[in-house]
Amino acid sequence: MNSPAAQMIEGQLVSVPAGSVTLNGNLTIPEDAGAVVLFAHGSGSGRHSPRNRYVARVLNEAKLATLLIDLLTVHEDVVDARTAHLRFDIDLLAERLVDVTDWLIQFPDTKNFPIGYFGGSTGAAAALAAAALRPDPVGAVVSRGGRPDLAGAALTRVRAPTLLIVGEDDKQVLELNRAALAQLRCEKQLAIVRAAAHLFEEPGALDEVARLACDWFKRYLIVAA
Repeated sequence: MNSPAAQMIEGQLVSVPAGSVTLNGNLTIPEDAGAVVLFAHGSGSGRHSPRNRYVARVLNEAKLATLLIDLLTVHEDVVDARTAHLRFDIDLLAERLVDVTDWLIQFPDTKNFPIGYFGGSTGAAAALAAAALRPDPVGAVVSRGGRPDLAGAALTRVRAPTLLIVGEDDKQVLELNRAALAQLRCEKQLAIVRAAAHLFEEPGALDEVARLACDWFKRYLIVAA
């Protein structure tokens, strides 16, 4: 999957207004792209995360545009590193995701694209909450080792087909995902990556995450394009 073709695709730095702050992101649009996937992570693993960047490259290779964005500012991230409060402020993160979604809808290069969300950790809850608020443009959601349970009542309002990916050995998160899956009323699936823990660091685990996510987005976004 780490092919030269994927590595040659260049992105651009974008600044997106979200309420009273500006969020920094990396937008990559491959030639003939048919949809865009917005990556959501609350803290500790944002747009510079090697895991997110790897998955994004795989999506780019499949002609899916990607926007990796930090939902917290640099200052907020410093505060959150001490308190761990902002990463659990799902309402705040979802509100910012909605703002970024609205920006994608207006941005000339992406305005005609269906939008998917790829959320990790608490970003998965924010993605589901935002998808419930923006059911029309958001066509698919994928959670990687996420906490969809933290989306609460929003789970029943999600309409976008949702894939929850969890490592087999991530026992507590797996049970939380099973509980969230039961509340979802949309098309849904739980994919368990064998012999993988929370960070999918085992040989081949992240490859499987990327493959599952790519297949899901191609099925529900490219066909809709």
